[in-house]
Amino acid sequence: MKKLLEERQLGTNGSAKEKAVRFYTSCMSMDQIEAQGAEPLKKLINEIGGWNITGSWKQTDFNQTLQILMEKYNTFPFFKAYVGPSSSDPNTNIIQIDHPEFELPLEYSFERNVNYPQVLRSYYSYLKKLEELMGGHTDSTSTYVSLAFSFISNLQKIVTPLKKRQEKRMLFHHTTIKKLQEKAPAIDWLSCLQAAFHPVQLNMSQPIAVHDMDYLKGMSQLIAQWQNRRDVLQTYMILCLIGNLSPALDSKFQKARQELANILDSRTGNMIRTERWRKCLSDTSTFFGPVLGKMVVQEIFPQKAKDLAEEIFSEIRDAINSHLDQVNWMDSRSRQEAKKKIYSLQVEIGYPETLLQTNKIDDEYQELKIDENNFFHNVVACLNSLKKRFLLRLVSPHLHESWEVPPWSVHSYYSLRRHAVVFPAGMFRNPFFHTEFPSAVNFGVMGFFMAHELLHSLYDYVLPENCSTCVMNIPAEDKDCLVKQYGNYSLKGHSVNGSFTLLENLADTGGIAIAYQAYENWFAKHRGVTNLPKLGLSHHQLFFVSFAHAMCGRQSLESLKAFLHRDPHSPPPLRVLGSLSNSQDFSRHFQCPSESPMNPALKCHFW
Repeated sequence: MKKLLEERQLGTNGSAKEKAVRFYTSCMSMDQIEAQGAEPLKKLINEIGGWNITGSWKQTDFNQTLQILMEKYNTFPFFKAYVGPSSSDPNTNIIQIDHPEFELPLEYSFERNVNYPQVLRSYYSYLKKLEELMGGHTDSTSTYVSLAFSFISNLQKIVTPLKKRQEKRMLFHHTTIKKLQEKAPAIDWLSCLQAAFHPVQLNMSQPIAVHDMDYLKGMSQLIAQWQNRRDVLQTYMILCLIGNLSPALDSKFQKARQELANILDSRTGNMIRTERWRKCLSDTSTFFGPVLGKMVVQEIFPQKAKDLAEEIFSEIRDAINSHLDQVNWMDSRSRQEAKKKIYSLQVEIGYPETLLQTNKIDDEYQELKIDENNFFHNVVACLNSLKKRFLLRLVSPHLHESWEVPPWSVHSYYSLRRHAVVFPAGMFRNPFFHTEFPSAVNFGVMGFFMAHELLHSLYDYVLPENCSTCVMNIPAEDKDCLVKQYGNYSLKGHSVNGSFTLLENLADTGGIAIAYQAYENWFAKHRGVTNLPKLGLSHHQLFFVSFAHAMCGRQSLESLKAFLHRDPHSPPPLRVLGSLSNSQDFSRHFQCPSESPMNPALKCHFW
């Protein structure tokens, strides 16, 4: 993508592609950004009523300032409002409200061994640095930041932990703006939501979904307690605005952000990358995702590759269809339902169907103005443009074409809402896939990922209550087998939670078996395939080696600990060991001795 943007092939004058390239260029123009310093943001703050730290404050109405931040600058200090699918009808979109995305992660999201007071001190130092960069130096301005920090801490304490909300089924509370106004009166909800979703017309009867009602009530009470210090509320809102827009400012702001990010990300073992082009590429993809997606697809995913990918998927789906006949715990009715489910899936390979429609993308960005010499202006303009595109989900309730990942991603997924499997174009590249690769490689890698996602669509049958006539003692034993198997694994001294990773382990173990069967079926149709003497591997051995190769990667100890805590997958090395040690085909082709680690007497199977 970097190469595509830096080639400066602008396309048609005024096209979305031209605007994306110019945006990236403005981001890379550090001399221009350094020359402007903090002045663009100071000017903007004065336009919305000012701030005691950078000059005079006009004491504008609290809700009025909040509305401006939400409407014009996509900044949500007290709560997050967005559009998403309704829990009662996944095909209908609804306004959803949750706690804000705090710049400082919530305390419960950190590992227990993290020194959280030290994290708080680092965050406070970061806020003080922002104050200094914006021109505040006096004791009085420092007091504002100290009080705002106290307000932030109290606001975060009100958030109900996600696990608790899940346990108490508090994630989706359907209500109306009128009822929310009664429960959290400090916010003028109709005016604020009207500003956030302008020009869509809302009223007090507008249905909404609240994800943490206890937080919104507590937030309203906290604001009421601070009403006699509206200057502190103003400081908090302005700090949120600075946090949102400071990525568009000079290197002093970037250094402050980087220092904080390095401290926060050290808990996951990740350090923020400092190369300017990486930041600019990330910003461009955020605002011009469909444009970059089209550019990338045209560069890396020709029709020949798409045709082959669809052929492999067809083989995988047929293999699952046959494989279900061998699943002895399913009754005939559930087996037929599962087969119907597999063939009714919406399959999207490479990119959304509308991505290559040039006129559609150009129309989306028609009103956006990009100045190659003013990066700050461009970011503000793009935030507005991005908000308007999200609004389409509210006025077009059955809009299904948006993906959860961009076309250049290497992560496939199954969408329960859409009953669809998605395989982005980024997956169909060396070393995962190539039209000139031996089919053993393509099936061993992409065939496995396809089978894995297809099995996710059959999650219903993993739960006993969804298959009342199935012989449930058999799958229960098989699931217990996998839980124990993966629970006995450890990596760098850290164990895997076999229950937490069960669903992914089920899809891995079944996925490799189904992908292998699909490859066997394909191999039987192409008996003229030549051997691979230089590799020293048979085609079938190459299938398994390719699967293992796709899982290769490096992971620090801190990153591994965070992975085990948050990711439902097993770590990649254990995905290989677990899946292949359960494969009779693997042990046969590699002649693994009986009861050796890769050919144990007890093999766990579910599908």
